[in-house]
Amino acid sequence: MTDQHQEASPTQQENSNAPDPLMAHITYGLYAIGFLNGLTAIIGVVIAYVRRPDVKGTYLESHFTYLIRTFWISILYAIICTLLLVIGIGFILFFALAIWVIYRIVKGWIRLADAIPVDDPTSWI
Repeated sequence: MTDQHQEASPTQQENSNAPDPLMAHITYGLYAIGFLNGLTAIIGVVIAYVRRPDVKGTYLESHFTYLIRTFWISILYAIICTLLLVIGIGFILFFALAIWVIYRIVKGWIRLADAIPVDDPTSWI
C-alpha cells in the first residue's frame, strides 16, 4: 500500500517558494498600455513600489527596480521634451523617448518571460 501523504520532493518545495511573476507581467502590461494612454503606467509604478519589498533578493526585484526607473526617467525626459517643443526639437525628442520606452518594456518583459533578472536595473538603457 502506498502512502498518499507523501511529502513533496525538494525540487517541488523549491518551486513552491519561487516568487510568482504575475504582478511583474501585469506591471509590464500596464506600462505597455500606458505608453498609449499614460494613465495605466501610474498604476504600474504603484504596483512596482508595493511589490518590490515582497520579492527582495529574487530576480523579480531587478524587474520592479527597472520598471520604477523606466517610469521616472521617462517622466523626466517627457518634461524636457515638452520644454523643448518651443524650439521645435521637442517633437524629435518625443519620438526618441517613445523608442526608448518601447525598448525598455520589450527588453524587460522578454527577460521576465525567461525568468532571469535585468542585467543592470539602475542603468539608463
